[in-house]
Amino acid sequence: MTTNEQRLSQFTGWFQRRPTPLAFWELLVTDRRIVWCFVGESFKSLLLRADTGERGRRELERMTPEGALALNRRNFAVSLAALRSVRLRERSWLRRTTLTVTWDDDDATTTVRLYGTHSRASPADVVWTL
Repeated sequence: MTTNEQRLSQFTGWFQRRPTPLAFWELLVTDRRIVWCFVGESFKSLLLRADTGERGRRELERMTPEGALALNRRNFAVSLAALRSVRLRERSWLRRTTLTVTWDDDDATTTVRLYGTHSRASPADVVWTL
């Protein structure tokens, strides 16, 4: 990407449910792409669960998109042109906020569902912009 890429926003405080761990992600939104940044993982067990992404979130606040991509081998970017949908389901008393992002890869369509940590504000304005 060129250096004139403009950072628009950051989706913060999200995790992805995996078979054993919870993977914590931050999404940096620019005018050209969404940069997916892995910031940590934790156990699903209520007794062992911890949000391990706080240090990574603080680092990403002052990084460029290119710097964020280089921070971890799990980080990747999805161009805005490849996006098929971005859906936000607001939090209720019984469920967490859910962000579902779908994009086209080379040969397939990928869908990732993220769940908001309870302490984060809703990113409805950013979703609406996308």
